[in-house]
Amino acid sequence: MHRSFDDRFVELFDRHYLRLFRYLDRLSGDPDLAADVAQDAFVRLYKRGAVPDTPGGWLVSVAMNLFRNAKSTQRRRLRLLTPALSEGALGDATPAPNEAVEADETRQRVRLAIDRLPERERRMLLLRAEGYSYHEIATTLGIHEASIGTLLARAKREFRQCYEDAIDAPE
Repeated sequence: MHRSFDDRFVELFDRHYLRLFRYLDRLSGDPDLAADVAQDAFVRLYKRGAVPDTPGGWLVSVAMNLFRNAKSTQRRRLRLLTPALSEGALGDATPAPNEAVEADETRQRVRLAIDRLPERERRMLLLRAEGYSYHEIATTLGIHEASIGTLLARAKREFRQCYEDAIDAPE
């Protein structure tokens, strides 16, 4: 039996939305932006009206274009607005002070290490962390699939070095 586009779309959304969101969240460090971009990628897929051959790779590619556009717009807005205006608008329950400090320091070191990586390595590690296959990573980044394993190993070594450098850096 041939399934309708709507049924396939719902299946794709259920299978790919969360990992696409997590990838974008890790890439941006901004969960609201990540949610908006992931949702917009699925809106584009729905408007397209057909499922691409590699839906995971297609969604990541579309999301990355949307992400770049959103970041560009965001940079323009930040020049006009004071970032402090948005601080504290929404918050979670306050953790114990020592837990909050440790978690914040770890997040900052991870973010710093990720930001220091070249774009291709950063994207590759984040895609793999979200469970994307070598084929999907290769398609998204325009790299030969047979190279992904070696490139991922190098990217992991580079990340570890950047993370260790962030730990050793004087504060």
